[in-house]
Amino acid sequence: MKIGLLHPGEMGVSVGTAALTCGHEVHWVSAGRSAATAARARGAGFATCESLGALLDSVNAVISVCPPHGALTLARDVVAAGFEGIFLDANAVSPETARQLHHIVGGNFVDGGIIGPPVAANGATRLYLSGERAAQVVEWFNGSSLDARNVAGPPGAASALKMCYAAYTKGSSALLLAIRALAAAEGVAGALLAEWGISQADLEARSTHAARGTAPKAWRFVGEMEEIARTFEARNLPSGFHQAAAEIYRRMSDLKETAEPSLEDVLTALNSAGGKEAS
Repeated sequence: MKIGLLHPGEMGVSVGTAALTCGHEVHWVSAGRSAATAARARGAGFATCESLGALLDSVNAVISVCPPHGALTLARDVVAAGFEGIFLDANAVSPETARQLHHIVGGNFVDGGIIGPPVAANGATRLYLSGERAAQVVEWFNGSSLDARNVAGPPGAASALKMCYAAYTKGSSALLLAIRALAAAEGVAGALLAEWGISQADLEARSTHAARGTAPKAWRFVGEMEEIARTFEARNLPSGFHQAAAEIYRRMSDLKETAEPSLEDVLTALNSAGGKEAS
């Protein structure tokens, strides 16, 4: 396969590298991308295309890995350019957004959801896929470190699984950080940690890990939490949990520029008046 990767961020470049190890060509678009993105793509050995049109003329499949708010626009741009190959959307979007993407792309659309860290160790990262051509995409990654799996069901099924999984993992991290911020604001942080030491021994370490692990990436989680909220709302379930989680991550969004942000950095950001909108 000749695969176009849009775009090689930290997760995207790892997916592209998994495809390379299986013998596929991976192309990317340099126009409008940052120096850091260019360094990642070239370091991975991807073929450089100067424009989206040049990339689409060179490949027979596209993988979209971008922030969730950009998924629909990116799909429309690809279709508008006349591309008719397989289009895999591997973004953290709601099932409804996945169905909209299916409507835009048509029968060559494959819905994907990534669970786990950027691809490294064998079996640590799963790519769940649904849609008529999902089984074909599974074959792209046979023998790589990326564990690609077919989910029974139409487009939307893989995204639904991703939403359910991240609703807990990223949602519970946001809740823990909100609790730590509240305890600090009320002056009871020491007493809370003492009680946790007695009855919830893992929560202090989990909250500290959540702060350090999510702070540099929090700006990307805002849209994901909003997509999860829409997923709950579409099934007449309460969406407020993840609307609040989106606000937690929004307030942390400036920390992506902070080298090794600490728990104290996170609590300061959360307890400040308002948060900066994620870009």
